[in-house]
Amino acid sequence: MSLHRLSWVVVALTCAGVGDVSVAADRLARTEATSLNSTDIERGRYLVMITGCNDCHTPNFLANARTTPEKDRLTGGKLGWRGPWGTAYAVNLRLYFQDMTVEQWILSAKEIQQRPPMPYFSLNAMTTPDLKAIYEYIRHLGPAGDPAPEFVAPDRDPSQPYVLFPIAEEK
Repeated sequence: MSLHRLSWVVVALTCAGVGDVSVAADRLARTEATSLNSTDIERGRYLVMITGCNDCHTPNFLANARTTPEKDRLTGGKLGWRGPWGTAYAVNLRLYFQDMTVEQWILSAKEIQQRPPMPYFSLNAMTTPDLKAIYEYIRHLGPAGDPAPEFVAPDRDPSQPYVLFPIAEEK
């Protein structure tokens, strides 16, 4: 084999080796990221379940005895929550999170104040790692469903169905 031909073989093998190292490093980085995201996703799944997010943000979740398939969860709903504040609807979280960064979500969750029955005060009190996990889980589910209906002011009648909150009498 000539020296010229040998040098091309060495160059080719070197490049191939660099490529293999680069591919291996990329695979390792993706595995580590997936592993971190998997932990966050599982933690987020758990938090969404125990904090009752599905109760309002998943159509018929309570009526179906919490058996709604995961692929159909957190898509908001057309059931209104009516009280002195007007009629609010549970947001489609799968769409809400699509154009939001984790940093935007954490800032929003720490300061958000929503109409009843949203327990925003619980969201405000969550730790940053818990909020990040919820974000990762919902983003993992991907976009699905339609946007929730718009808020209806207290002086307007919403379409059915809605839950009417009793108004406490003043004493």
